[in-house]
Amino acid sequence: MFRSFTPITEELESEFRNPAWLEKAIIYEIYPQSFYDTNGDGIGDLPGVIAKLDYIQSLGANVIWLNPCFTSPFGDAGYDVADFYQVAPRYGTNEDLRRLFEAAHQRGMRVLLDLVAGHTSVECEWFKQSARHERNEYADWYIWNPNPYAAMFGGSSRHQFIAGMTERFGGYMPNFYPLQPALNYGFANPDPDQPWQQAVDAPGPKAVRAELRKIIHFWLEMGADGFRVDMAASLVKDDPGSRATIALWQEIRTWLDAEHPEAVLISEWGRPDRAIKAGFHVDLYLDFAGAGMRALFRKHHSMMGFGGGGFSFFDREGLGNIMEFVTEYQQRFNATRKAGYLCLFSGNHDITPRLGKGRDFEDLKLAYAFLMTMPGVPKVYYGDEVGMVGVAGLPSKEGGYMRTEVRTPMQWSHAKNAGFSDAPADQLYLPVEADLDHRTVADQESDPDSLLNTIRALTRLRLAHPALLNHTDFQVVYARAGRYPFAYLRQGGGESVLVALNPSASAAAVDLPADALPEGIHSAECLWGAPDSLHRTESGWKLTLPGVSGGIYRVQ
Repeated sequence: MFRSFTPITEELESEFRNPAWLEKAIIYEIYPQSFYDTNGDGIGDLPGVIAKLDYIQSLGANVIWLNPCFTSPFGDAGYDVADFYQVAPRYGTNEDLRRLFEAAHQRGMRVLLDLVAGHTSVECEWFKQSARHERNEYADWYIWNPNPYAAMFGGSSRHQFIAGMTERFGGYMPNFYPLQPALNYGFANPDPDQPWQQAVDAPGPKAVRAELRKIIHFWLEMGADGFRVDMAASLVKDDPGSRATIALWQEIRTWLDAEHPEAVLISEWGRPDRAIKAGFHVDLYLDFAGAGMRALFRKHHSMMGFGGGGFSFFDREGLGNIMEFVTEYQQRFNATRKAGYLCLFSGNHDITPRLGKGRDFEDLKLAYAFLMTMPGVPKVYYGDEVGMVGVAGLPSKEGGYMRTEVRTPMQWSHAKNAGFSDAPADQLYLPVEADLDHRTVADQESDPDSLLNTIRALTRLRLAHPALLNHTDFQVVYARAGRYPFAYLRQGGGESVLVALNPSASAAAVDLPADALPEGIHSAECLWGAPDSLHRTESGWKLTLPGVSGGIYRVQ
């Protein structure tokens, strides 16, 4: 089952200022161990990211989100951090990361790091000290129940605790896997009968909050441009409505605006009404936080136990329901458009399957026409731009489980290991796809009609037209349950752009009333896609789209 959320109706007005560069931001997400290996050890590295910056820029992407690159035992692919101030040796050094920041900035690009704010690894020195029998300065940096049998044998605690692994008497609360102990940001409403539940202003939680700010400052001073925050809603425990967690992030944002006003925070929250109110600039539109995104691309797949079954709108069968997305999206867009941004994306390191699985390049071009013309900050997951499909059925790697499928090496060419690494194939971080077909950068570079070059054309179009920039208005022109096409209007900067998409294999036609477009509109110029599909009629407009086609039109 998907999470069921109360409809979002409140329109937010933010006291915070968003950096101007977010208006044109397009993000490219990199899973570093699978991107490009320069030293032949079978694992991607930071020099590999630097080597490919010109390629990333050629996509139209101007922001890189780098999945965790800090020292870790990699029980959860780096989301179990052992040292927040040190780059993991598999990726290089702190100096390599500094060089990445500098090289990106020279190209007018920005780099966001992945910040794991809610937990650490059990290998983190903070936790090792906290787990000692003797009290010390880290004793209250994690959440410990002094009863080692809490939540076992019918115990009274409703929280999960891990016991039997430390010399300290009791058990610690994990935040995700057992190897990821939760940092102690306190409890919103501590139970007086459970003294281990500390208030948010207790010394331990206050020290953790100060350390979080220290980590943020350290990397911003080195040259980072902001952070995507993992599990951003998970900090304060027993927090109805996330009120205390919102207050915590508001405090961070106030400090950030004063000390680093151009830095950006993106949340893995999936509740923009809470995340944007908390001070995040952008909230990811998560597949498992409601049904909307999955209704577009992945409704027939189950991901981490959430949903599965039925047809997506961007499936050729033409049996999807665009209203499953539109109803939810309009609430979120209307609530947050004056205060922050939503982020729609092709995929990420957690979401299975990849967008390319089960779709051909023509299908994917329409999906990207959608992603690159919607409001908010668009994001492309590495390899999606060439239609990578991943490798199904792999054994779990570094806690990936079913997610391992979408974390395979980037496909640069048909050279050894798809151009990812010179290492022997059995030493690669993960195997490459067995059949590369035409899903490599080298295959698609010289073909002007390739998926890769279509995405480049769409990002150029987005950045060239004020109506398509990240903050401008959005209005549904045609959307009906079980019907095709989907058409919407973007307006801003003195222009209006109509987007019409028909992912169905069958042709679609609809008569739009005269008031479907702004008053005074008489002509349509095709900017991309089907050139003769939008016509003025005596009563309004006629939209006719062949199967698996779409168009972007400047109407004036």
